[in-house]
Amino acid sequence: MELGSVSSGARALFYLHTPNESSFEKVEDVPQYVQQATPFFMGLMLLELLVGFLKNGASVVTVSDGLTSVSAGMISRLPGLFMRGLELTSYMYVWDHYRVVELPWDSAWTWWLTFLGVDFCYYWVHRFAHEVFLLWAAHQVHHSSEYYNLSTALRQSLTQQFTSWIFYLPMALAVPPSVFAVHLQFNLLYQFWIHTELIRDLGPLEWILNTPSHHRVHHGRNLYCIDKNYGGALIIWDRLFGTFAPETDKVIYGLVYPVRSFEILRVQFHYYKYVWKKFNRYKTISDKLSAVFMGPTWKPGRPRVGDHSGNPKVTGQEVPYNPSWSTSLQVYVVIQFLLVLGIYHDVFENKTMLSQLTVLALTAYILLTLTALGFIMDQRPSAAVLEMLRCVVMVIMHRSGYMKPLLPSLAVPIEAFVSLSLLYWALQSFSPLLSIKTKST
Repeated sequence: MELGSVSSGARALFYLHTPNESSFEKVEDVPQYVQQATPFFMGLMLLELLVGFLKNGASVVTVSDGLTSVSAGMISRLPGLFMRGLELTSYMYVWDHYRVVELPWDSAWTWWLTFLGVDFCYYWVHRFAHEVFLLWAAHQVHHSSEYYNLSTALRQSLTQQFTSWIFYLPMALAVPPSVFAVHLQFNLLYQFWIHTELIRDLGPLEWILNTPSHHRVHHGRNLYCIDKNYGGALIIWDRLFGTFAPETDKVIYGLVYPVRSFEILRVQFHYYKYVWKKFNRYKTISDKLSAVFMGPTWKPGRPRVGDHSGNPKVTGQEVPYNPSWSTSLQVYVVIQFLLVLGIYHDVFENKTMLSQLTVLALTAYILLTLTALGFIMDQRPSAAVLEMLRCVVMVIMHRSGYMKPLLPSLAVPIEAFVSLSLLYWALQSFSPLLSIKTKST
């Protein structure tokens, strides 16, 4: 990367671009700031690991939780292989057909107005995601980690993007799509670095900006933390609308009722089961709709957003879900994850040159791999069989040329690793059957 692009990418994470350098006439000219930020995500996560270890003598993240968070981020981007983002597509449609005025794209006033507008709309996107049960079923993914570190920022929902676009449409009546596209990315990027426990306090900036301290509160399941601090880059909306809470007692992270799983599809979709159960619990149409569109804890006779009187008491001694597993198995899972990450990167880089059938097949393999690795991390009894089947698919993909090493010299070691993986999991899958057969004879 050139020095200029490194500087631009680093400053984008902190919303430190000027209007002059980030104003564009056409949407097609807007850089892919989020995509370009990937090296900075990785670099800052490694830096956090190092600083956290030097400061506390322990890792800020576990292998299982960190990989689950990154896996969720990967899955959340998969719809982009098949369609353009709904937020920008719907915005451009309203702009093209219904705009009332056309603010100049190259004006600093338009840039700053859009900065405030996007952050204001994000506040309401975020608040509704907590206060509407159906939307919470999507957003809970981001809150499902019982740890709080930079990898938690990547733990995104696959389904939330299908509703969040609605909240930004009023801006399309006046703000050009190219300006909106810039701030939509900057607002998202800003929220990455605030997911850390290493930064304690930012002094006077705490009054205006959303900071790590404010966002730690948002991720807490302590009673004083729930449904607080929704802001994106700014905390002023929470102060204005009465949803602000400062960090006081030790924050205990995660859902009120933790998911206790690293299996990525369960993390993404398990809450919809509760929505369906709650919907079926009531008899009248009014109560059924209220159960889905009121707050997660709503019941007849309770306020619109429900209340938290029945929440489990937080003692401060809660221990995050972290099943014990061997170091060698952790190394194996990390290697397999890096291999599928390479495939994931290649798919996005070459999606315009691949057939839809190939993209669909590779997407299915990515989902299969992340699911199988989740089974291993959860230590499920069926993990060996699922991983054996996945290794069969992996061997086929390697022989077909879909699994390309970063360096040609790694081709033979990877092929050996893939073959040994298949052999190992085949033995793990069939050894219980052989044991049963031996005993029966």
